Amino acid sequence: MKYVDEYRRAEDVKKVSQAIAKITTKPWTIMEICGGQTHAIVKFGLDELLPDNITLVHGPGCPVCVTPLEAIDRAVMIASREDVIFCSFGDMVRVPGSEKDLLTVKSQGGDLRIVYSPLDAVEIARQNPNKKVVFFAIGFETTAPANAMAVYQAKLKGINNFSVLVSHVLVPPAMEIILSSPANKVQGFLAAGHVCTVMGYTQYEAIAEKFKAPIVVTGFEPLDILEGIYMCVQQLEAGKHEVVNEYSRVVKREGNLPAQDVIKKVFKIVNQKWRGIGEIPDSGLALADEYSSFDADKVFNLEHINVEEPAECISGLVLQGVKKPDECSEFGKKCSPEHPLGAPMVSTEGACAAYYRYRSHEIVG
Repeated sequence: MKYVDEYRRAEDVKKVSQAIAKITTKPWTIMEICGGQTHAIVKFGLDELLPDNITLVHGPGCPVCVTPLEAIDRAVMIASREDVIFCSFGDMVRVPGSEKDLLTVKSQGGDLRIVYSPLDAVEIARQNPNKKVVFFAIGFETTAPANAMAVYQAKLKGINNFSVLVSHVLVPPAMEIILSSPANKVQGFLAAGHVCTVMGYTQYEAIAEKFKAPIVVTGFEPLDILEGIYMCVQQLEAGKHEVVNEYSRVVKREGNLPAQDVIKKVFKIVNQKWRGIGEIPDSGLALADEYSSFDADKVFNLEHINVEEPAECISGLVLQGVKKPDECSEFGKKCSPEHPLGAPMVSTEGACAAYYRYRSHEIVG
């Protein structure tokens, strides 16, 4: 398939990995932001093709992983109600809350429906006027336009039995928190290509300048990632710190302006709690006042719910690139995809799930 096979050719991957080794003279630590990139790195063993003095660490770019525990608990409470049809993408249904997950709610009789678009949930609300239909709106800037459009369409069509439980997060503030931390090891970033497809990458330019850290917008195939690493190492070796675009076949500097417009229309920027990390200023999206009647937290009066994270899970350190999944004492033992302690083990983009699936044979036993 074009744009898949051509970015996975073994001979090209070998050439780029050799080119990286040739230009690397110092130790460098690079963070890939996106969980999709993490899975590609671990699945294809890309980190094992790099010289020993390049370390890849995994960032907080798994939307399921950073959705705070109280958001899961709120979802469980809403989905358990007899008057509710709760709609979600499939990757959220097994994420553990304080006591149970959404799949358990379904097994106990809750009307939980897996949808492929938030607009599907709007249509379900239209077809079921006697039910309250709630969509679990999570994710980074990538999913924000579709979630915003669902709310926009519901208001336009007068579908007032529809609401969204919002837990949206933004990438740039998280990058600043990582680079500001006294424990930070990251010297350069691979930025998430799909986020930049929507938002462009002008926001990253100030971060690169402020922290003197190169940022490379990168795709998700092996060649994309290795070429992104090559471009990042080039800058690190030369003492440069610019934002460059490896993923130019998809990403434009200004991003998708109509998508940005609908986000600005429906959402406002707020402080946001990240699971395992804590609250980051101006790092989330909430419904603008004009659309507050579609806010499930307000509809069901759940804004007061706050939950502490379990101390035994080190997912916060994993998401900040301080620890790797196999450095957790519970990895593959008390914590597995069947019985996860934290979201990174159950999410399809979680770093812990990637290590368990592709490398657990090296660690467990």
